[in-house]
This record gives sequence, C-alpha cells and structure tokens, in this order.
Amino acid sequence: MRWSAEFMLSAVSAAQFPKASVPEIAFLGRSNVGKSSLLNALVGAKAAKVSSTPGRTRAINFFEVSGERRAPKMIFADLPGYGYAKISKSISAEWPGFIEPYLATRETLALCICIVDSNVPVRPNDRQLLDWLRSVGRELLVVATKVDRLSGNERTRNLAALKRELEFEEIVPVSAKTGYGIEELWRRIGEAGSTATRDQGNE
Repeated sequence: MRWSAEFMLSAVSAAQFPKASVPEIAFLGRSNVGKSSLLNALVGAKAAKVSSTPGRTRAINFFEVSGERRAPKMIFADLPGYGYAKISKSISAEWPGFIEPYLATRETLALCICIVDSNVPVRPNDRQLLDWLRSVGRELLVVATKVDRLSGNERTRNLAALKRELEFEEIVPVSAKTGYGIEELWRRIGEAGSTATRDQGNE
C-alpha cells in the first residue's frame, strides 16, 4: 500500500495540538539519529525536513498520513531530538511544558517509536526515555536505523548489544537509504493503528 503525508502544524504547547481523532504514532530519538530520513522513507516523500544541523526541530511536528483505497488515516508526530550537547539543556527544559504531557496523556497516541542508531552505542538518555515511557504505560517499538552501513556480522553483533543495553527483547532494523525493514515497520505501525481504532470504537 502506498502512503502519503501532509504537514499539519508545529506545536510548542498543548493548546496547539491537533484535535485528537485518529491514531497517532510518535517518533522519538537522539538528534542526528536519522529520524527525519526514516519518516520520509515511510511515506516515500520528503515530508520531514532533513537538516545537517542536529537539534533543529524544536516543536512537535504533526503530519496527516493517508493511504490509498480509503485506508484509515493516522497522524505521525515528529518530536524534538535529544542528547545533542549544544541544545540538550534547552530541549530538556522544554520537555515538561508540552512534550511530556503529549507522551503521558495524549489519548490517541497508539505507539511510540524510539529510534536508535545501529552504529552508535546506547547512551544513558536512550535508556531513560524507554524507562519513562514504560512508566506511563506507552506501547513501545525500538527501531535501529542506518543498518546499511553494517556488514551482516556487524549488524547481528550491534543489534544484540542494543537489546542487551536497552533491556529490550525486540529491535526492528531499518535503512532509510535502501528501504530495508520499512515494510516490517509499516506492518507494526498498522497493527498499532488498528488496535487503537478498535479500542476507541469499544469505548
């Protein structure tokens, strides 16, 4: 199935969030982890701006995602990156204002996709993010980007290390450059969206 994304708005406060109506998928990760490239690979277009300057995204950017054949719509939420030395303090200061409330209380948030770089060891803030999302009861999926840069043995070794250090049983490896793993990631997103839609219908 082909999907397209249309930019909706950028929010820097809870009052600016779009109306909660369809399942939402949040994308989180350190700055320079390949988050925007992954978003563009998922929808086959340059929906999210890829910047050469880490930490450029300072708001939650919302995109309406539509499929062909009247497929249910979803919203992708691109959250600010974290962990880049020059901006980490300011980003951390902003989290309680609108990012934390979005992640903790957004009723239509169906899945949090936590992105790590398959070429880079786990950092403390990666583990802290997963622990915090678990504490607020969010559904999680860890995705490892840039696997095209690794040989087969390196990929196996690095993914095993990420699982061990994050204490996470499953990690989905992907490459925005080659498309590796994108179909599997869409399958997981679709499952989360369908479950959320079904649950909302039963309320």
